[in-house]
Amino acid sequence: MKKMGLPTSPLIWVRLLSVMIVVIGAVSGNSDGDALYALRRSLLDPDNVLQSWNPNLVNPCIWLHVTCNLDDRVTRVDLGNSNLSGHLVSDLGKLEHLQYLELYKNNIQGAIPVEIGNLKNLISLDLYNNNISGTIPPELGKLKSLVFLRLHNNQLSGRIPRELTEIPSLKVVQLSLGCLRQQLVGDNSSSSVWCV
Repeated sequence: MKKMGLPTSPLIWVRLLSVMIVVIGAVSGNSDGDALYALRRSLLDPDNVLQSWNPNLVNPCIWLHVTCNLDDRVTRVDLGNSNLSGHLVSDLGKLEHLQYLELYKNNIQGAIPVEIGNLKNLISLDLYNNNISGTIPPELGKLKSLVFLRLHNNQLSGRIPRELTEIPSLKVVQLSLGCLRQQLVGDNSSSSVWCV
């Protein structure tokens, strides 16, 4: 009987190493899918809008309501007006290529996760017409690519973070319903309270 040993040919080792790199890349490349599936688990979906969000499918780019770039990285999540309820998750901050987060006109509750401030490529954050409460995280001021910030018709309260004024690209800001206090620029003693 002949004993089987480890391959000795350098060509076989190169092929094995190549296969291992591809497998490791596929596993680590699923971080976007993991983040989106964490959101999926936090939401109630009576209309089965998220039915295609299956964690066993390696690539979330084939899921409905998800758009990806040519590198199979998630750039857009379109779940507006989808009859979803539940809360946002901190894992959303791991979607480093995300440009559009569209979750308007649902029944999402709870706070805006501070980790959303990690989305350096985010252009549009549309969370309006939900039941989001708490304060607007100052970390949103790190979103230097943000053009559209729509948070109106929620239950937000507290101060409007001054950090939002430091976003050079920000063109559209809609904040209402709830009570938001804004310190007047250049006057530390006065503030206004907006309740709509």
